[in-house]
Amino acid sequence: MTEPLLNDKLNLETARIAWADLQSHFARGAAVYVSPDVDLIAAARLVADDDREAVARLMEAGKFGLVTEEQARRFYADKQEMWAVVVAPWVLVQPVREAV
Repeated sequence: MTEPLLNDKLNLETARIAWADLQSHFARGAAVYVSPDVDLIAAARLVADDDREAVARLMEAGKFGLVTEEQARRFYADKQEMWAVVVAPWVLVQPVREAV
């Protein structure tokens, strides 16, 4: 799929959702945290393109990786809203930042 078409597809499939509704994905080990300072669609694109080097750099920087139990507990306790997009078999999640 061409870059603009894939970007549009990923953008259309991105949704705002409560962390509590993502628990089943976390439980099966498929919830992937994306830092709020990383463009979620760009990260999804890296996964879709299987760009292992770029993903590894994000992981090394602590900006991308499986949601930890500590993160999951905090997201649940805070009733955190997330942006989520599926890049099978993963569900990439990013905390929503409210405009200030």
